Amino acid sequence: MITVLNPGFYSTIQDTGRIGFQEYGVPYSGVMDKRASDLVNALLGNDKNEAVLEMTMTGAKLKFEKATYIAISGADMSPKLNDNPIQLNKIITVKPNDILSFGKLDIGFRCYLGVLGGFKTETVMHSRSMYKNITKQFMLQRNDKLSLSEILVSNIKQHASIRFDSSYLISNNIEVFKGLEFDLLSENQKTQLLTKAFTISKDNNRMAYHLEETLQNNLKPIITSAVLPGTVQLTPSGKLIILMRDCQTTGGYPRVLQLKESSIDVLAQKFTGNSLSFSLKD
Repeated sequence: MITVLNPGFYSTIQDTGRIGFQEYGVPYSGVMDKRASDLVNALLGNDKNEAVLEMTMTGAKLKFEKATYIAISGADMSPKLNDNPIQLNKIITVKPNDILSFGKLDIGFRCYLGVLGGFKTETVMHSRSMYKNITKQFMLQRNDKLSLSEILVSNIKQHASIRFDSSYLISNNIEVFKGLEFDLLSENQKTQLLTKAFTISKDNNRMAYHLEETLQNNLKPIITSAVLPGTVQLTPSGKLIILMRDCQTTGGYPRVLQLKESSIDVLAQKFTGNSLSFSLKD
């Protein structure tokens, strides 16, 4: 069991998502940065779908009631165990009554904590991913209790070592494919879209990232059609919206680009004021 002493700014339990319910309007959800989540689960020998703790902008403060192993990846939020700095991307031993805390955000925006066997919170529609009106709570609160696996730490040997390329945390290159309505754009619009630098607005969250700069837009809305995490929509005002993990399942704005899966990880580590540019892949 883990007690949440302080949840941080916005912390949720997430796994790889809620698959197979989109026809009912249920978002995929799941971790924003799958690269970091996959790493902590791989280090711990967990299945990649095991639930992790996703922390946004500031980290949580947690008290462990039992011994376990943990791993932390993604954004560097200066993690400490009992006030002693610990490393990212490495297995860490935790003992009963140990306190894990986080400090200054040095790089990135979202940090991931994995535990041996994964977090054993409620499962709804085959997923532990928190989402408002689907799970009982959509973010962690002070004094919450998080259940852990019953795997005995004494049965685990620490020998995992994984090389992790963290350069994506500072990359501003967003690789994309053509969206379904891309070819409706004029040549000038296409050029602007693929050469211009865009700035992330204050309107960014798990549902979508809005960009500040606009494109001149004379496209008509489309018939409401399917959208996915990573879909880039062009609004009537010329603003671009990049849908993220908690996005709706349909939309009526032209879908001009589609992010590569790895580019969603890159974008998940960006925040207000950061810049990005789109790079079209064949």
